[in-house]
Amino acid sequence: MFRHDLPAPEWFTADDSVLGVALVFPLQGPAGIFGPTCELCARLAAEEVNRDGGVLGRELRLVPVDGSGAPCEVAGQVEALVDLGVVQGVTGWHISSVRQALAPRIAHRVPYVYTALYEGGEDTAGVFLTSETPRDQLRPAMDLLAHERGVRRWFVVGNDYIWPRHTARSARAYARASDGRVVGEAYLPLGTHDFEPVLRRIERSDADAVLMLLVGSDAVRFNRAFAAYGLHARCLRLSTLMDENMVMASGPAATEDLYSTAGFFASLANRDTLDFHGQYAARYGVEAPALGSLGESCYEGVLLLAALLRRAGTLDVTAIGAAAGAVSYEGPRGLLHLRDAHVRQRIYLARADGLDFDVLTELNARSL
Repeated sequence: MFRHDLPAPEWFTADDSVLGVALVFPLQGPAGIFGPTCELCARLAAEEVNRDGGVLGRELRLVPVDGSGAPCEVAGQVEALVDLGVVQGVTGWHISSVRQALAPRIAHRVPYVYTALYEGGEDTAGVFLTSETPRDQLRPAMDLLAHERGVRRWFVVGNDYIWPRHTARSARAYARASDGRVVGEAYLPLGTHDFEPVLRRIERSDADAVLMLLVGSDAVRFNRAFAAYGLHARCLRLSTLMDENMVMASGPAATEDLYSTAGFFASLANRDTLDFHGQYAARYGVEAPALGSLGESCYEGVLLLAALLRRAGTLDVTAIGAAAGAVSYEGPRGLLHLRDAHVRQRIYLARADGLDFDVLTELNARSL
């Protein structure tokens, strides 16, 4: 887990003047494509928090943890940091399998802010979520595409773990509510390169839309294979996990009729998002990885964790949970509030346009 033959990094020992936060994000594997922007956005938020005086009189310091490993291994690494007193909080973007392994081991001990979109239903005490769920993200998108594009028959393609499988279960119900149905499903290992078998299944089906529940570079490779197979001419695609880095990697020839739904797109042009762009560019330069919803979520994760601790005035997880209903924070999506440990948020539908997204509409009208 840790190399004892190497000098310990500066964050490895407990320091009462520092509030350590484990930033769990992907450094490799399919999700590694957006890992760099996750880290940069989180660091930008930590610097902002520290300029404002830190948290509970302490400097907030991020401790990076690679979230792309086996869930039990990632959970073990974070738990060790908690045991050693190195970290007093956890945040970051990582897949649901990691969250499920991690939450039972640390959420009763330190606050845990999970930032990845997920399948819904997380109610572990001490876990707080900035993320989108199918009810507010997928359901209105499927309904709108049914009404405006006449989509009735969906084919689901996802990676083989909890988020895609549970989201597909919701998608079946949402399709039926719009007089449609799911006509096929395929679940593939993370790191899949050969999509020809599933593309043949889509071609033989009568699907007029594909729901993509693929992570990172898997989605990029699927987009390219989908276009090369000519399926873009008969099937639109909808993804709930498709940021700007993934669109650029796919290339404009592979993203025709590709829709994405999320709580943030870099192309949203309002005061809050433009300020965020300016801060990011000023700090990291024009060659930095592209901003997108997944990196932005890590920025918010740090802000929400700081807001939770400041409101409670303590590191005690029970007290933090009791005060959470009154917590709000302001970020690139404006002023946001917690309800039932989840952030209330606007959700948008966008369509790929070259190397970026064209935001078409707001999908929900939830009071913020």
